[in-house]
Amino acid sequence: MTDASVTVHTEASIDRIEPELHGHFSEHLGRCIYDGIWHSQSADGEGFREDVMTLLSDLEMPVLRWPGGCFADDYHWEDGIGPREDRPRRRNLFWSQDRSEVPEEPNTFGTDEFLEFCERVGTKPYLATNVGSGDPQEAADWVEYACYDGDTELADRRRENGRDEPYEVPYWGIGNENWGCGGRMSPEQYAREYRRFATYVGSMDNLMLDDDLELIACGFEDHEWNHRFMEEVGNSSWGVEFPLDHLTLHHYYGRTMSVAEADEDDYDQFLVEALEMDDHIERIAATINTFATTRDIGVIIDEWGAWHTEAVAESGLEQPGTVIDALSAAAVLDVFNDHADVMTMSNIAQTVNVLQCLVETEGDEAWARPTYRVFDLYAPHKGNQAVQTSVEASTRDVGDDELPLVGASASVSDDGETYITVTNLDTRGSHTVEIGVVGSETTDVDAKVLFEDQEPDLVVNADNADEFAAADLDVSVEDGVLTAELEPSTVAGISVQ
Repeated sequence: MTDASVTVHTEASIDRIEPELHGHFSEHLGRCIYDGIWHSQSADGEGFREDVMTLLSDLEMPVLRWPGGCFADDYHWEDGIGPREDRPRRRNLFWSQDRSEVPEEPNTFGTDEFLEFCERVGTKPYLATNVGSGDPQEAADWVEYACYDGDTELADRRRENGRDEPYEVPYWGIGNENWGCGGRMSPEQYAREYRRFATYVGSMDNLMLDDDLELIACGFEDHEWNHRFMEEVGNSSWGVEFPLDHLTLHHYYGRTMSVAEADEDDYDQFLVEALEMDDHIERIAATINTFATTRDIGVIIDEWGAWHTEAVAESGLEQPGTVIDALSAAAVLDVFNDHADVMTMSNIAQTVNVLQCLVETEGDEAWARPTYRVFDLYAPHKGNQAVQTSVEASTRDVGDDELPLVGASASVSDDGETYITVTNLDTRGSHTVEIGVVGSETTDVDAKVLFEDQEPDLVVNADNADEFAAADLDVSVEDGVLTAELEPSTVAGISVQ
């Protein structure tokens, strides 16, 4: 018996789904960089992990944020360039590396390594500059070193370090969490600092660069903070009224949930917290529109994902990779699709080994986590036109909130293919879902499903990683209506021609 319905309105366009909505984040923290992207702190020559690069290349990762996170606002980029044997060993003020709990940064992996890594895996780089303990000259010098093709000392230093051509770095973040670990600033203080940094970094593309730089300001889940920041940053007697291209916030969920001890009620609460993303996007977009417009300033969620009690500093913020985390990622990606008219990027935390990573390593082995499978299943949405969906499904009371037990989003490609993703957010039971595609004749259907017959707390490892891959899903079609039964905690991707 059908107990949920999804209606896809193919003519009701929202906006283009920017590929950058499937972006990623890597910080100098735990084993994300060392043993994750780079073989070890003492690697000579090319220390890139080929297995990790292959997995990320196959995913066609659109953008990667680096070097932090909190690490970014105590990082001085010149420490990480030049011969590795000459690079200084510095403090890591916020995190330890590896699992050794040593708060030190060897600087083996720096700017040139990161930007070469981005080129190798085919992704755009997003650099976060140091506002908390740095200054505007340091930030502008970083742009010059990376991107300038002229005859200055910094451009020549890049050439001496082995890179003749300038790198293409389109995205530049002006600080990170400056309301917190980036300086404990008030919104007015950060706004003034932001303007100062943006004046120098933003001026680089006037004469020195062929391409425009996109500047990203740091926002907060406290939306009053964002309101005060936007009010202050626009309060200038000269120059660009709003010298930012994007405003961002961070949203982690599941902070009180133990993966090992959670039950079905915990799963419901966890998914409700993940879906709070919808409200945060609406509120930050409304703040932007109060002062400017989301046509000119986009919304970025450049840190998001599950953060469980297992992920502590002593563990390098490592936590098990499970089906329930992957299910939450699918729910969030559906939210992003529904807000394609205001969103310009997102960056899940983090790429390798840390928090809700997509790839895990141990020794010489690397494997895809369940969240990786969700990003792969959702990949056809990238670059499509998001369209409105109507979902009718039962809900479950979770405290003062309600959890919708079925979610969905849809998009249409340039050649008219409709791609629909449907999530069964119910960890307790199956749901039979009818899908109607308005404005399209259903002639050919191809469907895949993730996590059938797998428990929400099932943990991935090197031995069982392949078992999380997508399987064929049986979808019946009658009078243009699609019907599929989704087992508990499953995610479906359906292509309709």
